[in-house]
Amino acid sequence: MIKTELLSPAGNFEKLKIALAYGADAVYGGVSHFSLRLRSGKEFTYESFNEAIEYTHAQGKKMYVTVNGFPFNAQLSLLEKHILKVAAMKPDAFIIAAPGVIRLARQIAPEIPIHLSTQANVLNYLDAQVFFDMGVKRIVAAREVSLKDLIEIKKRIPELELESFVHGSMCFAYSGRCLISSVQSGRVSNRGSCANDCRFPYTMYAKNEKTGTLFKVEEDDAGTHIMNAKDLNLSAHLDEILESGVISSLKIEGRTKSAYYAGITAKAYREGIDDFYNGVFEKEKIVDELNTTKNRGFTDGYLVSRPYERNDTQNLEQSISEGTHQVCAQVREDGATCMVKDKLELGFDYELVLSDENISEIDNEVGIVKKKDGKWYIRFKELKTPKGKVYEEIHSGNVNPIVLPCTLPSFAYLRRPVIKWRTA
Repeated sequence: MIKTELLSPAGNFEKLKIALAYGADAVYGGVSHFSLRLRSGKEFTYESFNEAIEYTHAQGKKMYVTVNGFPFNAQLSLLEKHILKVAAMKPDAFIIAAPGVIRLARQIAPEIPIHLSTQANVLNYLDAQVFFDMGVKRIVAAREVSLKDLIEIKKRIPELELESFVHGSMCFAYSGRCLISSVQSGRVSNRGSCANDCRFPYTMYAKNEKTGTLFKVEEDDAGTHIMNAKDLNLSAHLDEILESGVISSLKIEGRTKSAYYAGITAKAYREGIDDFYNGVFEKEKIVDELNTTKNRGFTDGYLVSRPYERNDTQNLEQSISEGTHQVCAQVREDGATCMVKDKLELGFDYELVLSDENISEIDNEVGIVKKKDGKWYIRFKELKTPKGKVYEEIHSGNVNPIVLPCTLPSFAYLRRPVIKWRTA
C-alpha cells in the first residue's frame, strides 16, 4: 500500500513554516510568474523562494513549484528564463498545466520531475497515458473525477503517481475553466488573477424586449449567491480514500487563505492519515477541527459521488461564514511571545492549538498553562510586552508582542469558541 503524502499550500514563507510544523510532508507554491495564484506568488521573491526551498529541504520535506499558468507567445522567452532560474534552486517538482510548457521544462530542466496540474482536467486513463508518455511523473486529478476512475487509472498505469484534492475552495466552473472574472473585471482566472466573481451576490432581472419593462426576479432573500460553491472537505472519507491504496498525495487548496487555515488543515489531515495507518481512525475528531476554520459551508464534492447525484455543492446564502472558533493570538517563531489577532483579556481560558504537545503545565506570575479534558489552555494573569508595558486587555490593532507564561511551540494558536449573539 502507498504511504500517502500530505501536501499543503505555501502562500508565503510563514505559512510554509506553519504547514510544515503542523505535519505537512510537502508544500507547494511559487513566485508570481506563471502561477495561478499571482497574489500569493507576490509574497515570494526569487531570493526568498530559494530560501524557502532550502528551509523545506532542511526539514527533510519537499517543495513543489507552481508553473501552471497558460502563457501567450510573448511570454515564452520569459517563461524559459523563469524555469531555468527556479530549476537551479532544486525544487522537488514543477506543477505544470500546459503540454507545451511540459515539453519545454523537460528540454531545459530534465532533472526536475513534472507534476501535471489539476487545470489539465485529467479524468480518464487515455489522457493520463498521454501525459505519462510525455514524461509526467504525477497527475493532480481533476476535481470532477471519481475515486473509482482513479483506481482504474492506477490499474492501467501503475508507475504513474496520482494526487487528489481533499480540502479547500471549489470553483463554480469546470476545473477552473472560467471567464466570469475576465468578462467583469478583466482579471483572467487562468493566468492567476481571478477576482472570485462567483462569490458575489447577484440580483436577477427579466426584461420584456417589446416594452422595455424590467422586472426584478425575487422570490425570497435566498438564492442571490447563484454561483457560490461550497468548500471541499473529504475528511469524513479519508479512510475510504487511503484504503484504495492508489493516491500518492492528498492535497489541500488555499495559498491565499490564513496562516491559521494552513496550520489547522495540516494538523487535522496529518492526524487523520496517521490514525488511519495506526488503525485508530476517528473521523469526528478531524471533522470538528476543520469546522474551526472559516468556510463557505462544506461538501464532499465528486470524488466519492457523481456530480449528477449532488444537490449540496452550492451555498446560495452567503460567500463566507465563521468557523466555530475565533483565533485570538498566534505564538511567534521565538515561542516566547505572541501577537494578538482578536482580543486578549485577563482571567480567560484560551484553548491552545499546538504543533507539538510535548509541553508542561505551569503557573507563574504571567499566567497559567494547564491541560483539561485532553486539551491545553492558557490563562493570563498579566498582559505585558517584553519592554514591560502592561495592559488590562489588548486588541488586534496593537502591534506589540505579548509575553507568554512559558515558551510554547512556534506558531501555536490561542483560540476561543465563536460567540453567537442573539438579537431580540
